[in-house]
Amino acid sequence: MKINLYKNFHSLKTTFTILSFFFIAVLFNEITAQTVRGNVFDKETGEPISFADVYLDGTTIGVNTDVGGFYTLSGMGAGTFKLIAKYLGYDTISFTFKAAPGDIVSHNFYLKSEGIQLTQVNVTARREIARTDVQISKISVSPKQIKALPSLGGEPDVAQYLQVIPGIVSTGDQGGQLFIRGGAPVQNKILLDGLNIYNPFHSLGLFSVFETEIIRNVDVFTAGFDAEYGGRTNAIIDIKTREGDKKKISGFGSISPFTGKILLEAPIKKFSEDGSSISILATGKKSLISHTDNLFYKYASLGDSIGLPFDFTDFYSKVSIASGSGSKFNVFGFNFKDGYNNPFVANIGWANTGFGADFLLVPATSSIIIDGVLGYTNYTTEINEANQDPRSSGIREIGGEINFNYYGDKSEVKYGFDFRAMATDFEFVNPFKIRLQQNQNTTEISTWAKYKYKTDRFIIEPSIRLMYYASQRRFSPEPRFGAKAIITEKIRFKFGGGYYTQNVISTTNDRDIVNLFNGFLTGPEEAVKDFDNSNLENKLLRAIHAVGGLEVDVTNDLTLNLESYYKAFPQILVINRNKTTSLESDYAKEIGEAYGVDFSAKVDKDKYSIWSTYSYGFVKRDDGEQIYPTVFDRRHNMNLVFSYYFDKKKNTSFGLRWNYGSGFPFTLTRGFYNNQTLGSANSDFLTSNPQDIGIIYSETRNSGRLPGYHRLDMSLSHKIEFNRSTGVELNASVTNAYDRDNIFYFDRLRYSRVNQLPIMPAMAAKFYF
Repeated sequence: MKINLYKNFHSLKTTFTILSFFFIAVLFNEITAQTVRGNVFDKETGEPISFADVYLDGTTIGVNTDVGGFYTLSGMGAGTFKLIAKYLGYDTISFTFKAAPGDIVSHNFYLKSEGIQLTQVNVTARREIARTDVQISKISVSPKQIKALPSLGGEPDVAQYLQVIPGIVSTGDQGGQLFIRGGAPVQNKILLDGLNIYNPFHSLGLFSVFETEIIRNVDVFTAGFDAEYGGRTNAIIDIKTREGDKKKISGFGSISPFTGKILLEAPIKKFSEDGSSISILATGKKSLISHTDNLFYKYASLGDSIGLPFDFTDFYSKVSIASGSGSKFNVFGFNFKDGYNNPFVANIGWANTGFGADFLLVPATSSIIIDGVLGYTNYTTEINEANQDPRSSGIREIGGEINFNYYGDKSEVKYGFDFRAMATDFEFVNPFKIRLQQNQNTTEISTWAKYKYKTDRFIIEPSIRLMYYASQRRFSPEPRFGAKAIITEKIRFKFGGGYYTQNVISTTNDRDIVNLFNGFLTGPEEAVKDFDNSNLENKLLRAIHAVGGLEVDVTNDLTLNLESYYKAFPQILVINRNKTTSLESDYAKEIGEAYGVDFSAKVDKDKYSIWSTYSYGFVKRDDGEQIYPTVFDRRHNMNLVFSYYFDKKKNTSFGLRWNYGSGFPFTLTRGFYNNQTLGSANSDFLTSNPQDIGIIYSETRNSGRLPGYHRLDMSLSHKIEFNRSTGVELNASVTNAYDRDNIFYFDRLRYSRVNQLPIMPAMAAKFYF
């Protein structure tokens, strides 16, 4: 019996296409001539203020600033107007101007802080955005939210925060990867300032390559994302970094048993009253755990006193140029490296390097806002295992995009163009001594358009992306749609979905003991067999999403969010690593589906916050022979996060996080055999000695279940201020506070269990200036 994915798929796709073209046909209808725009800055620091309120006094025309502090208002007609900017915790200021037909007025606001810190600031901003954006399966994360989590080892990291988001499952503290609502990691696009990051998480699963202190905002789309994003079939994590300090030299240095960090930033041209500036920042991070494990955590060894063999370094730098009109230009580069050397598993290493430039152009005489990015990335990885030939994989990418934005009174129009050129280099010799290789160049070209229209009660957002995959000679129209109904002031219903494709596949095999080798390939040019043994005509990975949800503001402090989702994967290509002859294809087809319900409740008070999440989901695959649950099919996943501030200035805080996840599936072992490799046809199999032991797996794939996982983490932090900009932060934390034995992997040959991290207390210190 095969999974019946969606027999009405083609009719759904046609419906999405018709809806998209219908609404996009009116994309220029709402563009108006009179416009006022600019930026909202913190007067003292020069930092842009995200999500500030900017509105015309006495009218219903108003917006929130975006993540970069930019605003634009249209539709006011001609006349004299009073423009007001305000943000909780800052003074409210105004600006009076005249607008004649065709005028474009530019004005920057500089708000002065009232010196108070209120949790309600973030709550108010989030709720205002919830009433003006569809936000289907989208969560925006700020550095303050990341720091509010228990800081493991004294080092807050976005990798730890992502694990709390409903629908996201982590497979562990060591070698852990993130699986988002039924999709594999290869189906997720991770962006850093617009560039693809192919492996964003270190082998020690507590840390990512991203430094928290330089993040401006993280947008996480777990399903149903619009046409602005393409080239992946499951989820998007879009990370934007901030500019360096625009007024003074500043930075920090920190150290803990896990890592050492340093950040330096400075103005090259100080921030001026017209909003112009030039700044630079640079940050570095180095793991220390492989040096401190025998000093602090001897009991945490993976086995036979090998300690915790994790080693990584991360570097990022950025130069930013800003003009008074709001235009910006940034040049940045990065170098991320990771190593894991466990003699009982493998010696694995990877590196991801890249550089790029992005810009925001705000023309003085046009209502068009233009942004774009151009860059290069290079990801390489290699694994060496006992009694096996090495595996290596590399993927290089050069690409860019340019986007255009129009803002009307009740509508927005965005469209853009995207170009990606990729080259892959992969080599692997399987247990049957069959060599698998790929050296391939391919190109992806796409264009997209999105139209957003909002009233007091409804928001609709149709969009479409047109993809062309050169190596596949395949054109793919991808319609998407999102909408929100504002039922009452406190209740909102949202739904959306779309069609998605990609031409990137993974070298990962679900039967690996530990999936630390993350290689990538582009879609095959050679023939691939379908289940009926015919050749596949379309070799793209494909998916369709459908999502519905409800947002409820129960009180001013309590927000509930409920979403259900269904994802169909009509085609997933995997590498055929167990081929026995050279005549077989290097690739195999699978189909799949994922569905479930995610629930979250969040309480935000001035002195404390509570966030609880629960996910109930199913993930299935069909390889043409059997239907089986994936290795990341976690039925139940729960998180409880609590943070408390002891003082009004929020210098002392306590946090905890408890996570529970039901057991992952795995394939049972039926037995073992002497794996005898014959060198030639003349080899004497009667007298030669077997070189290693082979494993006989159960015929039923992933029919077993590992024990459930649960862990409690706690942290206590205190800030000592020497003056307004200098001080020390001290952090005490405990990972796995009640020392739960959570399984990492089971070594079938040695018949021994290796666990995840045990209880690991840590102290950290950070000096900032």
